[in-house]
Amino acid sequence: MAHVPVLYNEVLAGLQPKPGGFYIDGTVGAGGHAAGILERSGPDGRLLGLDRDPAALEVARAALACFGERVQLERASYTELARYVAEGSADGVLLDLGLSSLQLDDPARGFAFRHDGPLDMRYDPDAALNAAEIVNEWPLDELADLLYRYGEERHSRRIARAIVAARPLRTTGELAKVVARAVGGRRAKIHPATRTFQALRIAVNGELEALQTVLPLAVRVLKPGGRLVVISFHSLEDRIVKRFIRAHLRPDGDAKNVPTLREVTRKPVEPAEAEIAANPRARSARLRVAEKV
Repeated sequence: MAHVPVLYNEVLAGLQPKPGGFYIDGTVGAGGHAAGILERSGPDGRLLGLDRDPAALEVARAALACFGERVQLERASYTELARYVAEGSADGVLLDLGLSSLQLDDPARGFAFRHDGPLDMRYDPDAALNAAEIVNEWPLDELADLLYRYGEERHSRRIARAIVAARPLRTTGELAKVVARAVGGRRAKIHPATRTFQALRIAVNGELEALQTVLPLAVRVLKPGGRLVVISFHSLEDRIVKRFIRAHLRPDGDAKNVPTLREVTRKPVEPAEAEIAANPRARSARLRVAEKV
């Protein structure tokens, strides 16, 4: 499936790109959202795109080449924002926390159970930890806790026992079959291995810790009036974003303190039925927007 930017129009409405503005796409992926931001901020708006995945950056580099020097792309995590951006210099920060179709559709990356591939799941192919190490080496209790905490999997202990009993597991297909047998068939709406794969991917890439790190950094680099736009794809991410925004809406009792954010979207923006029909992977997307005051 070709990469389709999720909530494309809603992202642009949230960021409000303007000519001459400076924007950061912390998860540039294939460059779909970035292209829209650059078009709307023409003729002289600039964009910094970050991504840990060198394959995604290659695609983005080709897709955004027409914008010339208005684009700067760096292989880096969004947690490294401070290396590239001065405080109070950005008009908008976008964080699209979802997997791209490029990653999901490449069996060699090991993100999906539809294709049989190695148990990898790393955004950064040079990172030390991969899914195979967790699946085959972690103690049963730690594995069960991970599935429960990051996958919100109510069958976590049953699945962990089945994984340990089936070791060694080498491919995504093998793991998906073990999980399906442990759960006892398919769930009504999602494959029984979905939550297990989510939990492993989050752990391999330190996703929740990275999100908690980047949110205050993003606010720091924004100008007053700058917008923070975050697209999350499961409740763990969305909860972190919502709590962060609301913790910065009002003073903490100290008269010297003032709110640092204004909540633009009281409720998360969800994709329309037409978008979900055209791109089923968008169905769990939730977008939140806040403005620096």
